[in-house]
Amino acid sequence: MSKSSRGEYMDLETVPTDKEDNVFNEEDNVPDIKKDSDAREVDGMTLSFHEISYDVNISNLRKKTTKTILKNVSGIFKPGMNAILGPTGGGKTSLLDVLATRKDPQGLSGVVLINGQEQPQNFRLASGYVVQDDVIMGTLTVRENLEFSAALRLPSSVSKEEKRKRVDDIIEELGLTNCAETKIGTPFIRGVSGGERKRTNIGMELVTQPSVLFLDEPTTGLDATTAFAVIQHLSRLSKKGRTIIFSIHQPRYSIYRFFNRIHLLSLGETVYHGSSENALEYFARIGYICEEHNNPADFFLDTIIFNQNNMRAIEKNPGLDAAENGSVTQTNESLTEIFKKSNAKQELEIESKHLIGNASVGSSGHVQIQKISYTTSFFQQLFIVSKRATKNLVRNPFLVIVQNVILFIFAILTGLIYFQMDLTRSAGIQNRIGAFFFVSMQQVFANMSGMDIFIQEREIFVHESANGFYRVSPYYFGKVVCDLLPLRLLPTILFSTIAYWMMGLKPEVDAYFIYVFTIVLTSFVATGIAFALSSTFKERAIATIVSGLIYILSMIFGGVLVNISSLPDWIEWIQYLSLFRYTINALSVNEFVGQTFCDNGTACITGEMYLESQNIRYTDWGLWQNHVALFCIMLGFFLLAYVQLRRIPKYK
Repeated sequence: MSKSSRGEYMDLETVPTDKEDNVFNEEDNVPDIKKDSDAREVDGMTLSFHEISYDVNISNLRKKTTKTILKNVSGIFKPGMNAILGPTGGGKTSLLDVLATRKDPQGLSGVVLINGQEQPQNFRLASGYVVQDDVIMGTLTVRENLEFSAALRLPSSVSKEEKRKRVDDIIEELGLTNCAETKIGTPFIRGVSGGERKRTNIGMELVTQPSVLFLDEPTTGLDATTAFAVIQHLSRLSKKGRTIIFSIHQPRYSIYRFFNRIHLLSLGETVYHGSSENALEYFARIGYICEEHNNPADFFLDTIIFNQNNMRAIEKNPGLDAAENGSVTQTNESLTEIFKKSNAKQELEIESKHLIGNASVGSSGHVQIQKISYTTSFFQQLFIVSKRATKNLVRNPFLVIVQNVILFIFAILTGLIYFQMDLTRSAGIQNRIGAFFFVSMQQVFANMSGMDIFIQEREIFVHESANGFYRVSPYYFGKVVCDLLPLRLLPTILFSTIAYWMMGLKPEVDAYFIYVFTIVLTSFVATGIAFALSSTFKERAIATIVSGLIYILSMIFGGVLVNISSLPDWIEWIQYLSLFRYTINALSVNEFVGQTFCDNGTACITGEMYLESQNIRYTDWGLWQNHVALFCIMLGFFLLAYVQLRRIPKYK
């Protein structure tokens, strides 16, 4: 395609204008933001990748196979707009993730250099990465999300005023001024538009002023106008020295013309790497002519798919040549093989060898990136994460209200069913044991809502922890504290207090506090189980099934539904893992010791006699050993939840 044809195509394009998503000069489509522009400019980085190959193991019922995702891919991305294009399944996102160190190193080979120097192991903390599906806290405003990123990712040496100014600059730079105080939005809260949400996601990565910004298909799910606005903003950022690298699928021409350099992939191999301006000329030289007024990006994808189909047809029928298969190029070679013999490939190899050579001798003329660590301390991260969790809870009060209302209803219901239990031998003992079992069961199932705590925010946690927002430990402890106090401790105390006095249990202050303490411990154990399952499984359905198995076994071996002494020795040991056993035993000792149960004044039995008949120790240690056991089970599950959270892979 000649220059004139491209000019004609450009004239046919209508540049979208939208008050909400476009803030730019009509003169050159570059936003006019002069205030502090020099301060926000960064030193550009050249990212080069050499002979990148990536294989994954695929297992099925019959055998294990290895699938090649990338094969000997090389290229150089300089400051500016660098696009990775190709058909679906071509390896665009995989290559992007490899460059951004988001891929599992297993099965990965090749070299990635930054300014000719070896890429640091935690390069992800120095770069920005915007995922395809926006992961951002919907209950916070645009400004609050940006402030959250600034508070965690900027060092303590940066004052609060400077952090606030940087957030203001990003809001202005990305055209988010009109929606800065608007919540992002959830299924229950109306929020910002798709373009504003995407730009907020980008802004959270720009807080650290990264020299390299990666984006995975930033226009996916956006309409044409909004997609143009997002790419136009990225282009403006690249003009300030940043290296913008992104994968994108079939962009329109108004978007394509922002690209400085493109990398075309076909089935994991390079079809073309070089300037976007020279791409059409390259394809014309090898026999593929772009028709006038055709979108270059569409032309590239159509050509790659056509060539793939052509190669498959020739592979099935080796005697079939390109002309017989309908090829206008009269060639039986694949585009990847043609590129390997091209001048563009030779020029790329020369420049790549120069970069690798500098890396091997450790030339001081290139920027050496030092190992990067977290910029904030554990306690700073804990405070900031807890503050966000509290805001999220306050602005989404539905769960808190429902939790407390349901527990209040159950407390009244329990009190009415077992209202003012008498001290008769027949009904008094049986009703108390039944009440203890019912209360324990209610606490266990009421806290199953804890399984949502890490499942709902799993993607946010993976993204933020991988991008260096915080360590795993402050996130975990912050979530635990903000969940236990408002959703577990306070409702449980309310439930226990109402039910205790309505049921007519032992009217002693110390007995009441022991009862409340036991129920709170039981609630925390159930919450620990829910947390452990939440951090282990991605799907709530699987976590619910596993929790059901745990609770059923715990109830069976709790000593109420079956006589433990009658069970075989090989299975009897499970009783020591039953939270129901320890809860019911503790409540029984607390209630029965010192009480006498009689039928019509005769046939009396003391509480101690009943406890002995059930092989329940009622000494002081006999009481508190149950609490120690509950505490150990609780600690074990909370520790398991933390370990499982750490084991969540940060790679794709």
